[in-house]
Amino acid sequence: MASQDWFDKDFYKVLGVSKDVSEADLKKTYRKLARKYHPDSNPGDAAAEAKFKEISEAYSVLNDPEERKEYDQIRAMGTGARFTAPGSGGQGGFDDVFGGMFGQGGQQQSQYFTNGGAFQQGGGGFDDVFGGLFGNGRFGTTTGGYRGYGGPTRGRDVTAHTTIDFVTATRGETITLQAADGKPIKVKIPAGVADGQKIKLRGKGQPSPDGGEAGDIVLTVAVRKHPVFERDGLNLRVNVPVTFAEAALGATIEVPTLGGDPVKLRVAPGTPSGRVLRVKGRGVETGKGTGDLLAVVQVAVPSHLSAEAKDALEAFAAKLPDENPRDDILAKARS
Repeated sequence: MASQDWFDKDFYKVLGVSKDVSEADLKKTYRKLARKYHPDSNPGDAAAEAKFKEISEAYSVLNDPEERKEYDQIRAMGTGARFTAPGSGGQGGFDDVFGGMFGQGGQQQSQYFTNGGAFQQGGGGFDDVFGGLFGNGRFGTTTGGYRGYGGPTRGRDVTAHTTIDFVTATRGETITLQAADGKPIKVKIPAGVADGQKIKLRGKGQPSPDGGEAGDIVLTVAVRKHPVFERDGLNLRVNVPVTFAEAALGATIEVPTLGGDPVKLRVAPGTPSGRVLRVKGRGVETGKGTGDLLAVVQVAVPSHLSAEAKDALEAFAAKLPDENPRDDILAKARS
């Protein structure tokens, strides 16, 4: 980097930090800004890309203790010092500042950058000019990193999908997946994982091209439906058919549980369809808590009646009060 840039640019201001910023705070600030302005996060945004280059350039200097020391020394000489281009005849430039020190007297000489980035003037390099002034005379170059802007590049994330059965999703399990390169990857499925939930496998994605942090695998989990149970948060819901007689007269019935023995529940006389009977602690068990089993009563209506049963049912209906159970909803609908 030419020291002209170091005179002109306030790298502390670019990063929004004080001149006594610690190495840890400097890195934290840079990473935050890099994530915000990275070209991958702002595709097609020329302003964001320019800003990213600017903060990466600033960080590459301030993060190196020796370069930061040299930068501070150059900036301490005062703003306004300039390099004078060959033949410009400008006053107050680089030759004015350092001419007397090195015997140049302001004379013009050829100046150029080599492929290696070193500044050359006449027969000596930039290192020759500043070597005695700053000790080692090195002004390191920015290399590698985010598209060459400085700092290590994070590897790309990889998306993946897997389908598991309902019981595995409820109880949790460690499964094995095969990566794109054929290597097996162990994945811990947490208890209570929901259909469509994403699990992040840190560091299992694509490696960084320049020694940075590897990307992640973002795994989307699909859960097969169960023929009997369905999830309701941490609760398990099951529809339980009962006969008309059981619902009307009351009964003790058996209700299935997930992977366990059935439990017995008391159906109170006059229980309607849709009433929920709760069994504590027989739902989904996770680190955040344990749900319940919700048994939803469904009155089963016989589809075929014998002549004798039909006669008995008609006799029963004749003894019921002359009431319409739909009167309430009809009235509410009209209001």
